[in-house]
Amino acid sequence: MDRNTIIAIILSVIVITVGMTVQTVFFPMENTITQTETTTEEVVPVENISSIITEPVISKNQVTDTSPFTVETDALSVTFDPYGASVSSIKMKKHLDTSKEPVEILLKDGNRGNAFLMYQSNDTSKPITEAFSHSIEERDDLILVIFSQVFEQSGREYEIIKKYAFAKDEVYLFQIAVTLNSLDGNALPFTVYTIGVEQQVGPEFESLNGNYDYRRMYYKLSDKNSKKNVSFKNGVATVNESVSWVALASKYFTIMGIPASEADYSVKFTQNTEEKQENSFYLTRNGISSSSVTDLYSFYCGPKLTSYLNKYDIANDNTFKLTNLHLAKVMDSSTWLGWLETILKWVLTLIYKVIPNYGVAIIILTLLIKLMLQPISKKGMESTAKMSALNPKLEELKAKYADDPNALNAAMAKLYKEEGINPMGSCLPMLIQFPVFIALYGLLNNHFELRGAMFIPGWIPDLSIPDTVFTLGFNIPLIGNQIHLLPIIYTVSMIFSMKITQSGATDSSQAGMMNFMTYGMPIIFFFVLYNAPSGLLVYWTVTNAISIIQQIYVNAKKK
Repeated sequence: MDRNTIIAIILSVIVITVGMTVQTVFFPMENTITQTETTTEEVVPVENISSIITEPVISKNQVTDTSPFTVETDALSVTFDPYGASVSSIKMKKHLDTSKEPVEILLKDGNRGNAFLMYQSNDTSKPITEAFSHSIEERDDLILVIFSQVFEQSGREYEIIKKYAFAKDEVYLFQIAVTLNSLDGNALPFTVYTIGVEQQVGPEFESLNGNYDYRRMYYKLSDKNSKKNVSFKNGVATVNESVSWVALASKYFTIMGIPASEADYSVKFTQNTEEKQENSFYLTRNGISSSSVTDLYSFYCGPKLTSYLNKYDIANDNTFKLTNLHLAKVMDSSTWLGWLETILKWVLTLIYKVIPNYGVAIIILTLLIKLMLQPISKKGMESTAKMSALNPKLEELKAKYADDPNALNAAMAKLYKEEGINPMGSCLPMLIQFPVFIALYGLLNNHFELRGAMFIPGWIPDLSIPDTVFTLGFNIPLIGNQIHLLPIIYTVSMIFSMKITQSGATDSSQAGMMNFMTYGMPIIFFFVLYNAPSGLLVYWTVTNAISIIQQIYVNAKKK
């Protein structure tokens, strides 16, 4: 194996590894926050759905029914708790977890309370958990859940009314109207309140491994066209600018909060990573100075799919008449290769429509890409073969000009010119292919439709998670207790590919480097990709198999 081939392989390893973290390391969102930002921004208005959600309701002090109850829409099953007028569960009826049950998007670990609890200040340690009276009404295409209760503070009474509005059809966005009324006609006894989401986004997980499963927090400023990634300091981050939305996101699902835009809001994010990662966000309403106020919030709890998220950019596309929210920006993709990822997704979907098996579709897509890149790959392999065949002459030159590096370089340049060989010929074709590899990594690691997609029954039932052939009763260091077969097959194919690539190499001075590339790098990649989604490993393994066939042909031609 010649020096340039080794450089090319090292570059490929570096770039592939960079591809795994390109979204979060080298191409992050435009800005991050660490603690507090204090500028004032123009607010993008969010329209009220109608006067239905804000009409008056008579409150009652005594609550006779405090039992939890469930409301069903086409998309969601929502369980309410009269204590705190809160939500204890949101299940997505059309999306299943590994036990084939609807995914619970609100995960409550430890002592965390329900979702959408209120706080009488910006102190989020003391939620309002008193029981509220409630009623359920159906209006046109809406389901309304109405809570009310009267409270006393400093000898003054005020009323809290919370109205949840759900569209009956298959959508994942709903609205909450919060009304505060002073019962004595004077200003309310407080100027600030907070509404929070303390739950982690589902489904349930044992641990997070960064690229293959994660929980991240984002926000979008009202006057900006891109989201920002939240960066925590001591587990807390705050934003005092006007935001269009905030989000807690996993690879496939998200909980998003859209505050009422006409008022003054600040946002707090929290994160605890001591055991399982826990995230929360809180929307604090500031500057209350009247005797009555009504604020309207929207929350999206559902899949990260553009078909649902884009509904809220055009008023006529959604029941709530919301516009220009740009919720689809919560989705993760490579900033600089998003266009290529979109094209590859379109091709993969087209293949799936013809052959409804995503595993087969990934293999066919891999074959098409290798066929398209064949001229480039062939040129690189032939260049590598020529360089390998030239090794004996290069060794002679190195021995002849051992004490004169300048003369050696001149002699080597002359030899390359006489033989018609470009020393970088084996590197450049690889570099040209890297954007495709990185875009495919992003696609196969994040494509929602791979979630739950079966390839081979009994072995690969879900292309979005690792293939587990059996589970041990103990943990193996760096691996855990689950045995995955695909990473083993991938590693063996990579080792074999490396061995035949270096076939015929005679440069003994590079033997150590060749052994490391042949065995060391595949072993490193084995651990890096051990918990990778099956779909990604199917692609890499098939790519290795095709490369092996190509290299065997080139080696035979070289001989």
